[in-house]
Amino acid sequence: MSDRNTVLEQLRAAVGDRHVLTGDKATRRFRRGYRFGDGPVLAVVRPGTLLQLWRVLQAAVQGGAAIILQAANTGLTGGSTPDGDDYGRPIVLVSTLRLTGIQLLNEGRQVLCLPGATLDRLEQTLAPLGREPHSVIGSSCIGASVLGGICNNSGGALVRRGPAYTELALYAQVDARGELQLVNHLDIALGDTPEQILQRLQSGDYSAADVSDGDGRAASDPRYAEEVRKVDADTPARFNADPSRHFEAAGSAGKLAVFAVRLDTFEKEAAEVFYIGSNRTDSLTAIRRQLLTGFERLPIAGEYIHRDAYDIGERYGKDSFLLIDKLGTARVPAAFALKSRVDGWIERLGLRGITDRMMQLLTGLLPSHLPKRMGEFRQRYEHHLLLKVSAQDAAATEAWLRGFFNDHEGGYFHCTADEGRKAFLHRFAVAGAAVRYREVHRRQVQDIVALDIALRRDDADWFEQLPADIDGRLLHKLYYGHFLCHVFHQDYIARKGEDPMAIEHAMWVLLDQRGAEYPAEHNVGHLYPAKPALAGFYRTLDPSNTFNPGIGQTSKARGWGSCDCDGH
Repeated sequence: MSDRNTVLEQLRAAVGDRHVLTGDKATRRFRRGYRFGDGPVLAVVRPGTLLQLWRVLQAAVQGGAAIILQAANTGLTGGSTPDGDDYGRPIVLVSTLRLTGIQLLNEGRQVLCLPGATLDRLEQTLAPLGREPHSVIGSSCIGASVLGGICNNSGGALVRRGPAYTELALYAQVDARGELQLVNHLDIALGDTPEQILQRLQSGDYSAADVSDGDGRAASDPRYAEEVRKVDADTPARFNADPSRHFEAAGSAGKLAVFAVRLDTFEKEAAEVFYIGSNRTDSLTAIRRQLLTGFERLPIAGEYIHRDAYDIGERYGKDSFLLIDKLGTARVPAAFALKSRVDGWIERLGLRGITDRMMQLLTGLLPSHLPKRMGEFRQRYEHHLLLKVSAQDAAATEAWLRGFFNDHEGGYFHCTADEGRKAFLHRFAVAGAAVRYREVHRRQVQDIVALDIALRRDDADWFEQLPADIDGRLLHKLYYGHFLCHVFHQDYIARKGEDPMAIEHAMWVLLDQRGAEYPAEHNVGHLYPAKPALAGFYRTLDPSNTFNPGIGQTSKARGWGSCDCDGH
């Protein structure tokens, strides 16, 4: 085992001095999570090639350090940042943002993505081919990485595609003897040594003859479209801890160092959007059942927004909406990074939230940014459903909706292209609005309790009714999510002086009683205890407990210490 100075010297030799960051100031935006998580690190290292990443891992393993790999740092549960200072060893946090790269396979029907490849960049790469990736909404707008989605079994909004999944990956792991190994399961012939494999992959130095068909292994979820149609099943359609969707890199949550994944792409369809409103949850339940069982093709997406979430998103997500609407998604990651740096400078002066309050003040002076018909539905209806279907199914869908609302409370309108785009963009803006609200109202807000839950597919009582003793501790409740999949994001803004963790634990009891699973599509991070099967999967992947120790509230000790691996 090396001392800390020796490890730092080896890290600098691997990537150069400027890409080894030390000290609280330089490492802040990497070691502090988007919503949760923080802790000291020995260094943040930013390799620029796959071979550099391999040498960084070698130095950290040889030096006895724990390793946390991080891509865009957009997670909500602290799953790619340190959690406190009780690891018993130094932490090397490896940022993979410089490791960009997307390679097309089989005329774009598959892609090979390196660690820094973002969903946004992948979407742009595939667009000229008339194809698209697994996910095209939400976190793609703030620079989330493709590999992050795979490692977390992220679900996304597209109903037919299910969680991000592949069985074809190139990764490093530390075995039970503490030795670093490189495993090539891409089914692409790249050589025999790590150096050969990584350099050839980075440069695309392989031919079509070197690429096999995957030997029957999947490069996307092969069964979700069938599973989501089972509306009478008493289990959720998808959730993070589902053992059937854990395979090497898929669901690994940082317990492997993933260098590349091979993924399917999908034909891009012309689509139409319907905006649906109702004051009755049973009306939306009936619509959901029909959409999932009564049509030959599944809808493309079905996103839910409650009126309260609509309102908070309209006011506190306005700058995010306008930034994406006017400048596109490509510039959003840089804007978020700039804001993080400015926030860091200001916080060192003992201040916090200045940039949020300034942006809130400025955007409040601007005219309404949402389409008029959306505003009219907001006035009339409590529950909103954004439905996107294939253009070829639009006429049949509209005919069914027209007949349905002849006999049921509620209504709909067929969106113009601009209305449909803005409706889904508003749904994205809602997702970050609670964070802005917290920063602007620090005197009234203790913190946010953020849950993403997967309800039973047969749960007709999907809209939560909280007991008075919990409800009274909250300022606002924001309900939104992937309605057809029965996956909901629920953000609770706790009143000043309340204990957010106690509130969250009380929520867990209620969710357990309902047969829900949580988290649904973000990894357990350091907020949730990993259930036994998930904790066992982590231990199988990383028997030395070198990578991302403590994830799922498991042991942080080298070699797992005395952990019984039950997630507690």
